[in-house]
Amino acid sequence: MAFNMALRCICVILCALAAVAAADAQGPSALEGSVKDSRGHPLGAANVYLQSKTTGQTVTARTDAAGNYRFTGLSAGAYLLRAEGGESGAAARPVVIGDGETKKVDLTVEYAFFDEPNFIVAGVTDPTSHGGHGSDTVLRSSEALAQATASLSEASPGKERGDALEAVRAYQRAAELDASERNLFDWGAELLVHRAAEPATEVFAKGHRLFPRSPRLLLGVAAAWYARGDYDRAAQYFFEACDLNPADPGPYMFLGKVQSIEIAKMPGYVERLERFAKLYPDNAWANYYYAAGLWKQRQGPEDSKTPARVRGLLEKAVRLDPGLGPAYLQLGILYSDQQDDANAIAAYRKAIAASPAMDEPHYRLGQAYGRTGQKEEARRELEVYERMSKNMQREIERERSEIQQFVFELRDGSQAAPRR
Repeated sequence: MAFNMALRCICVILCALAAVAAADAQGPSALEGSVKDSRGHPLGAANVYLQSKTTGQTVTARTDAAGNYRFTGLSAGAYLLRAEGGESGAAARPVVIGDGETKKVDLTVEYAFFDEPNFIVAGVTDPTSHGGHGSDTVLRSSEALAQATASLSEASPGKERGDALEAVRAYQRAAELDASERNLFDWGAELLVHRAAEPATEVFAKGHRLFPRSPRLLLGVAAAWYARGDYDRAAQYFFEACDLNPADPGPYMFLGKVQSIEIAKMPGYVERLERFAKLYPDNAWANYYYAAGLWKQRQGPEDSKTPARVRGLLEKAVRLDPGLGPAYLQLGILYSDQQDDANAIAAYRKAIAASPAMDEPHYRLGQAYGRTGQKEEARRELEVYERMSKNMQREIERERSEIQQFVFELRDGSQAAPRR
């Protein structure tokens, strides 16, 4: 009897120790590392920001004298890590952290041009100023809107920095000689695509005053205000563009690209996307954008009607266009919200097959695999997501570097004269 009691006690103790070990393995995660300048010197008192891809929330830290930072008590998931070193510049990279993991990530910041220069050409401002510490998704949608606006131009914006400099000057000279709708739009579009949102706003606004019936000037003003983070004004012009000629699908396509939750929650946003879907019932994008708008405005778990409407619209969208990756992604999100991981996994796989360049389906697929106990598949998908996100971030940083050179050249008075 005594032996059995002792054996039971030992078993209880061993089970307790195993539970503690398991809890430790799955406990809060941490992220640490160092921040250095381009010469390899530690940056003390640098600001470090960590934004959750899932919730959008950002936590901050400051580096110590040795340039080290540390975040603790983190949940497993995907994050965007960013460091700012004052005049030294900034650096950012995506990070995926596992359960109970302490991850080490070092950052090297590069010199960036952050002061507000006095430009000869249209007062172009620093391209990094519009994003701040906002959502990475909103930043991407801002850039997508800028590119979409540029695509409305009848001209072909320059690709190389030298071409872009000359293009800005050429469009400005043309608008000063002939303030036509086309010349003003081309000038504003060239500024906007190079993230000079403030002067682009002024050019588009002047064009809209002169040509109030021009839908593309209205969309230009809207995209410029959106890039500057003024969502109230952006929504005003997006809505006005949709109402100018309700049968024109173009403005609705712009409105559908908007990712700002501030605009998505505004009265009139989803109503206009509903109008788009009713005017064009056989348009896959119209059904997808209406579904996405409804999903953004849903009232939470107690809202039982919206998911059914959203699912019907998304299923119609993929029937109309089986290659519409974003619609499969939204279907997966809906299924995940309803804890239907089997259908969510299938939808995420279809999203990846239809749109291989999208990184988000890999992250969400990894989460779904994790919930269903498929740890190896989850690890593989999160690794793919992290690799794709790093590549995208490198491309963004490369573009920013080129645009900063564009800004420097505009600022240089010796470059201000038109080339002969």
